[in-house]
Amino acid sequence: MSATADHAENLAARLGFQSEQVVQEIGYDEDVDQDFRETVEALVSELADEDYDDVADAVLLWFRDEDGDLTDALVDATELVEDGALILLLTPKTGRDGYVEASDISEAAETAGLSLAKGLPVGKEWTSTKLVTPKAAKSKK
Repeated sequence: MSATADHAENLAARLGFQSEQVVQEIGYDEDVDQDFRETVEALVSELADEDYDDVADAVLLWFRDEDGDLTDALVDATELVEDGALILLLTPKTGRDGYVEASDISEAAETAGLSLAKGLPVGKEWTSTKLVTPKAAKSKK
């Protein structure tokens, strides 16, 4: 494995992805970072598309400013995973087309009931924000 590929795999793992996970990908388009996407896909059990109809272990959410309402997208993402699961929000970096303000991300995450953690840059064009669904009491389900 090359040093670059090893670094990318380490990045996917540092962001919270694990082997044997089913990760549902939302917002895929031709502008996504293909290298990072392929690294996540190689690490996890399955990278499922938006039509996946079972509960996923994590969500990979590509989101651009013009994609609609971020709060709605985050609420929808929480319904695809178990409590305590990772939702990795990927948005274009500052100054790029589709950039989303950090304050908008923070507000949308809070409204959606998600815990916000610092993410990392992903490739040249994207940055990540780690979001975690709250661990609810078992009586909720």
